[in-house]
Amino acid sequence: MSARPRLVGVNHVALEVGDVDEALAFYGRFFEFTLRGRVRGMAFLDMGDQFLALGEGRTQPPDDHRHIGLVVDDLEATRRALEEGGVEILPGRGLDFRDPWGNRIQVVDYRGIQFTKAPEILRGMGLDGLEKSERALAELRDKGLV
Repeated sequence: MSARPRLVGVNHVALEVGDVDEALAFYGRFFEFTLRGRVRGMAFLDMGDQFLALGEGRTQPPDDHRHIGLVVDDLEATRRALEEGGVEILPGRGLDFRDPWGNRIQVVDYRGIQFTKAPEILRGMGLDGLEKSERALAELRDKGLV
């Protein structure tokens, strides 16, 4: 074991929103999720072995570069849903948008990135047929992770 602890992952990300019920309605229009739980002023959205926390209290201006990256099983379906929902897709090479409270969200496809869920987690999420692209597998191989 090294002298310093190693970063091993992200358990959750917390986003500040103006109103939790409105945030649940907004995100529910575009993403399928299970509500992990709620406490006063907060809601927790399950993402397998991770979660997204939505908390009331956003007061800062919209984010320009600071963002979170959400991983989905179908990037193009996400793009269509956002466009059909009237959400502005931000300029650039990816799929970025801002929620109504100014949080910048970047969406990436599971198949195309090195981020990997354990097979039993994918199975539990009903995503056991989700395969990595060759490019993502090569990136994982280069790091000795597959």
